[in-house]
Amino acid sequence: MDLENPVGDGTGTTERSAAADSAVYEGDPNPEPYEGMVFESEEAAKNFYDEYARHVGFVTRIVSSRRSERDGSIISRRLACNKEGFNLNSRKIGRVQIRKRESKREGCMAMILIKREKPGKWIVTKFMKDHNHPLMVSSGKDHPTPDEKDKKIRELSLELHRANQRLAACREQLHTFIRYIEEHTYHLSGTVDDVVNNIKEIESRDKELSQYR
Repeated sequence: MDLENPVGDGTGTTERSAAADSAVYEGDPNPEPYEGMVFESEEAAKNFYDEYARHVGFVTRIVSSRRSERDGSIISRRLACNKEGFNLNSRKIGRVQIRKRESKREGCMAMILIKREKPGKWIVTKFMKDHNHPLMVSSGKDHPTPDEKDKKIRELSLELHRANQRLAACREQLHTFIRYIEEHTYHLSGTVDDVVNNIKEIESRDKELSQYR
């Protein structure tokens, strides 16, 4: 006998973004689940449904799981849209009215049920595609194409080259300015020395003349 454990709003809730795990598929870039689809592991099945959800435009949530009564291992999972089910906006305990946070659930029925089959394969046994709410279709900008990546790399490389050219020009101007300052300082120092020497010479002549007066 197997036991099924629903996952509610408490600590057992596991909700993940559809963009969390990105898988690469051959052929169809956006394959759709179907009943009888086989996966090598539970994680592979979850990643596949997450990737499918990301392309379609919704977020997944683990709704329930079934464990083997023999060893307690998980033998099935039900993954659904995060808008599955309903939440009450408030509840009353005694005379106290407790208001819950705003619910984002709309009773959506979209889901996938996967079961573990011998020898360890996981099979899609049920798939419900339709949603009862608008979907947030990806703009396609999350994963740029190789051509877009190459174009961006070329643009950044050209921008870096131009920045290096501007830096080299600024460095040359700085060196020229430093040389000018050094030369100006040298000439100014020589001029000051000449002025000091002239003053000393004038003072010496004044002393000589004063002796003859």
